Amino acid sequence: MFVHVVLFWAKDDATPAQHQQLLDDCREYLGKIPVLKYFDVGRPAMTPREVVDNSYTVGLLTVFDDSAGHDAYQTDPSHLKFIERNKGMWKRVQIYDFA
Repeated sequence: MFVHVVLFWAKDDATPAQHQQLLDDCREYLGKIPVLKYFDVGRPAMTPREVVDNSYTVGLLTVFDDSAGHDAYQTDPSHLKFIERNKGMWKRVQIYDFA
């Protein structure tokens, strides 16, 4: 398996509607990419523990069979459209990949 975790921090002036667009676009553009084995997206759970980072706006979890699936996902037209539609509202993106 290859796991790809992405955390998005919206710019300070991003509106609630833009936050919702980011969630909706994750589902619409990324969640339907054929190489995905598992997909989930959401907002921080606000878990009240010192070791938990709840500062991000949206978290994305994608799972693939292998790194080749991940590589195909990265160049999929839906992924590229998602980036184009949303990159203007991000102040930070942090990615964690593991296999």
